[in-house]
Amino acid sequence: MRDSFHKDLDTISEQLVEMTRLARLAMSGATTALLEADLPLAESIIAADQQIDALSRELDRRSVDVLARQQPVATDLRMVVTAMRMSSDLERMGDLAKHLAEVARRRYPDCAIKPVMRSTVVQMGQVAERMVAKTGSVIAGHDVDTALALESDDDEMDRLHEHVFNMLTNSNWNHGTEAAVDATLVARYYERYADRAVLVGRGVVYLVTGRFKQQS
Repeated sequence: MRDSFHKDLDTISEQLVEMTRLARLAMSGATTALLEADLPLAESIIAADQQIDALSRELDRRSVDVLARQQPVATDLRMVVTAMRMSSDLERMGDLAKHLAEVARRRYPDCAIKPVMRSTVVQMGQVAERMVAKTGSVIAGHDVDTALALESDDDEMDRLHEHVFNMLTNSNWNHGTEAAVDATLVARYYERYADRAVLVGRGVVYLVTGRFKQQS
């Protein structure tokens, strides 16, 4: 029975890591679709979100089954409960990448990203990909130090988000309301994606230490 239990826990951990891989692919593709006005790529990212959703549902089903059959306690209980929370955050990260792809699709054949915004969006995409890659390593290795370091990456994303806001409110902005709305949404999706990665990291900190990392 215990062998089966630990196999279930290993499978749950592997599913979480796989969700980070899919969320990273979604973010990479969504950023490219935005910058290159690539409609087929945007469509593929939107369709692929179903994979993340299905994996999240399967992970939650398995977790509930483990809770019902095994009635885990202490660290094992934290593992199962935290996994369900992280699954929800990773599923939302997939949704946010999908939303970016939807912006690209909505503006096709035009590019949703104006030239003045291009370098900032490139940087936001890079930070987002770096963060989700770290979440995979954090989950696989229960790496508290790297989990905590995600907070610094999030600070960088927040600065980029603020930079977008400053551009949009500057009197020199002359790209119209539609472009401003797109820029606002895009920046917000990246910022929320980073926030979710931080929550995953905090979940690992809780799993390992039994203490919640307080929001700064």
